Amino acid sequence: MRRPVAAVAAAALAAAGLAVAAARAPGGPEDGRGGSGGTGTGAAPAVAEPAARPAAPELAGADLDGRRVDLAGLRGQVVVVNVWGSWCAPCRAEADDLERVSRQTRADGVLFLGINTRDRDREAARSFVRAHGLGFPSLHDPDGALLLRFPPSVLNPQTVPSTLVVDRKGRVAAAIGGSVTEEQLRPLVARVAGEAP
Repeated sequence: MRRPVAAVAAAALAAAGLAVAAARAPGGPEDGRGGSGGTGTGAAPAVAEPAARPAAPELAGADLDGRRVDLAGLRGQVVVVNVWGSWCAPCRAEADDLERVSRQTRADGVLFLGINTRDRDREAARSFVRAHGLGFPSLHDPDGALLLRFPPSVLNPQTVPSTLVVDRKGRVAAAIGGSVTEEQLRPLVARVAGEAP
C-alpha cells in the first residue's frame, strides 16, 4: 500500500529535525565530548515542533527488579528516557543530575525511565542504581533490542548515554546523544511539560 506523499514528507522532516538536535547535543557527533566523536562546537539541544515529532516505539519489559514496565502505560505524562550502562563513565557522571531533575519535575507530571544496556549481570546495574540513589525504574536491555526499535535518526544504539524527552502524546520531542547535565536537561523538560495536553 502506498503512503500519501505528505505523510512520507512529514516523517522525513521529523527524522531530520531530531537528527540535527541529536547531532548538536552535548556529547553528540559535533560536540567532541563523547557520543560518536567529532570536534564541532556543539549547540544546545532543541525541542522539535509537535508536528515534526516521531512516535516513540513500543518499550516494555522487566525492570532491574523483575517488575513489568511499559512506556505506553505512561501516556499522558512527559517521560524522560535515559540509556545507560554500569560500565559507562559518562553515565556515572550524569546520573546524579538525572536524579535531581527527576525529583524536581515529578510534580509537573514528568517521569523518568531508564534503559540499562549491555549489562548482562543485573546485579552490576542494581549496584549502579543504589550508588547514585536513582529513584526511577530501568528496563533491562542487555542485548540492545529495545534500542534498535528507535529509528537511527532518533537514537543511535552505539551512543551511550543518550536521553530522549517523550511528550504526553508518546512522541519524541528531544534527543540528546551523549551525556547531559541538569542545566541542559531541565529547560527541555520544562518546555515539553509546559505544553498543553
